[in-house]
Amino acid sequence: MDANQDTRQRAGLSDALAAERTFLAWIRTGLALMGFGFVVARFGLFLKQLQFLQHNSADPSYGLSLWFGTALIVAGVAVNLSSARHHFRLMQKLEQGGPVPSRPSTEAILVALFLALTGIAMAIYLITTRGTTTSNNRQEVSMSPAINKGIVDKPSNHSVDQTVDRLKGILQSKNVTLFAVVDHSGEAEKVGMKMPPTKLLIFGNPKAGTPLMLASPSTAIDLPLKILVREDVQGKVWISYNSAAYLQERHNLPADLLPNIAVVETLAAKAAE
Repeated sequence: MDANQDTRQRAGLSDALAAERTFLAWIRTGLALMGFGFVVARFGLFLKQLQFLQHNSADPSYGLSLWFGTALIVAGVAVNLSSARHHFRLMQKLEQGGPVPSRPSTEAILVALFLALTGIAMAIYLITTRGTTTSNNRQEVSMSPAINKGIVDKPSNHSVDQTVDRLKGILQSKNVTLFAVVDHSGEAEKVGMKMPPTKLLIFGNPKAGTPLMLASPSTAIDLPLKILVREDVQGKVWISYNSAAYLQERHNLPADLLPNIAVVETLAAKAAE
């Protein structure tokens, strides 16, 4: 009798530990679904940011990624709740010594089918999105075949004149000398030609610029610093300037002097607000 009782106890403990391992595996599955759902939900935001950096005027909708991601997160929560319920009922049966069903796991089959359908839908969605993005990129390349390396473009929330006035005020408040404002569109109008509003601001500070030219005399080609404010054919205003990293690489400037030219990024960001 004692041997049979010990055997039943060992078998019961083995079953309980196996059930616990299965429960923990389902928890990992639910967490994986929720984590993957979060990544998919943020994928649409990543694509929109990519479109913004490429200055694509088209505004394609990537809202489906949010719904796919939300569905996966909800599925992960449902898996965790269902596995907790199933584990609780299974442990009750094991404690009561009742028969444990040996049928295939319904939860596993449902999760597999759900993931298969979601994967097919996401594949179709990504193929469709890729076709739209490729078409837009080809159109953008054909409209602007040459893009100068090292130029940073930031959108402005103001008109060209308003942006220029904001830049003037910022430069004055920082005691930075404004050497000139070149009105390219105004000069074009004088000779009977039309172009969107385009103005170039040339500014600098000898205390910041002189060390740069002493370290690398060729820097004088790109100094004083410049900011271009222009309006594109769609009426959107852009602030353009040479990136500090580009100027550093172009003139082999030491890293400790990089802040002397990086100030242009701060000026452009404040003017665009």
